[in-house]
Amino acid sequence: MPYAKKSSGTREGRAVRDLSVQASSRTAPPAAADAKGKAKPQSIWNMQIGGNKAKTAMTRVEVLLFTSELADLIEAGMTLGQALQALAGQGDELSGQRYVCQDLCDRIVRGENFSDACMHHPKTFEPLYGNMIKAAEASGAMVEVLRRLADHYERYDNMRGKIKSALSYPVIVLVFGIFAVIAALVWIIPKFQKVFDSMGATLPLPTRILIGMSDYLIHYGWTLAAGAVFAAWWFKKWSATEKGRLKVDGWKLKIPLISGIIATGAYSSLAYTLKTLLTNGVNVLQALKIAEETCGNAVIAQALKTARQRVTDGTSISGPLASSGVFPRMMTDMLAVGEQAGDMASSLEHIGKRYQKDMDRNITSFTNALEPILIVLIAGAVGFVAISILMAVFQVSSSLG
Repeated sequence: MPYAKKSSGTREGRAVRDLSVQASSRTAPPAAADAKGKAKPQSIWNMQIGGNKAKTAMTRVEVLLFTSELADLIEAGMTLGQALQALAGQGDELSGQRYVCQDLCDRIVRGENFSDACMHHPKTFEPLYGNMIKAAEASGAMVEVLRRLADHYERYDNMRGKIKSALSYPVIVLVFGIFAVIAALVWIIPKFQKVFDSMGATLPLPTRILIGMSDYLIHYGWTLAAGAVFAAWWFKKWSATEKGRLKVDGWKLKIPLISGIIATGAYSSLAYTLKTLLTNGVNVLQALKIAEETCGNAVIAQALKTARQRVTDGTSISGPLASSGVFPRMMTDMLAVGEQAGDMASSLEHIGKRYQKDMDRNITSFTNALEPILIVLIAGAVGFVAISILMAVFQVSSSLG
């Protein structure tokens, strides 16, 4: 394979040596002297360039583009070192891609495997990536594996994009509705209160409640803000613990409307991850461990951990997953069929497609159901303010008459 040729007597070996010299001349800044006058090596990526620090990691979108472009360059005949050097030259000098690609290239020139070099960047490459590359190095199908990794990242980003787009509209409507009610209580209600007080009329109960809410918000609103900030801080700290993470992720799988989207998305992503790993030669135990680390849900990760421990005793995957109570019966039954037929990858592919379609349907149902719910809630809040004021106006008018 072109990416594996490193012999110094070949054209590819000479190209790698040339890349080594170019990389060292471009990335090695002047050494700084310590207190004893000895030179201390520095990395340009840890220095401030133009007053800003260079990024040391890539985003998921950048990893997707990097993987796809790397596959194209290797397929076109470049060695792995040449392809990484070409990708390192793209973008500005502060970009994470330039730093990561240059470091990968330098490590490969020093004799490291590509998979080991990727493991040195955990913020950029998740465990799935490094293990897939390791399987590619063993099988010699680097381009094919890179294509599958690009498909995996693209599928994951599309899934997250659908979920975000489904939640963005309701969140915007809810935020604007809350601000509208707060603005009415802080600026509009006090003006009416002055008018009502000057007339000395007895106000109806809804109006008195509304005026009391307005007074409290104006004089003691800071307590509500402080309480909200403290509650958010405490919830974030608690949810970072193991117990809190399990509770929160369990709620995500049970909350009406939202659970359908999150659960089906998690099942689909898990199925595609396992399918990608098993197809590229990763053993079942390692695939379960990687899926456990990358699934993003503590409840599902705990079920996968239990399944991995039982698989070591000779148990099938579908049995422990079914006994956990986390996964739907349809999913575990399809896994069992794949185990019996000896074609787990095909069953996982069908599971991924099925739950991806279910997620799309749940997103549509969620948006269709949430719009009228939000309209009713916001209309009720605004209507309460309007009716309370109108009742007071009618009562004052009738008393004056």
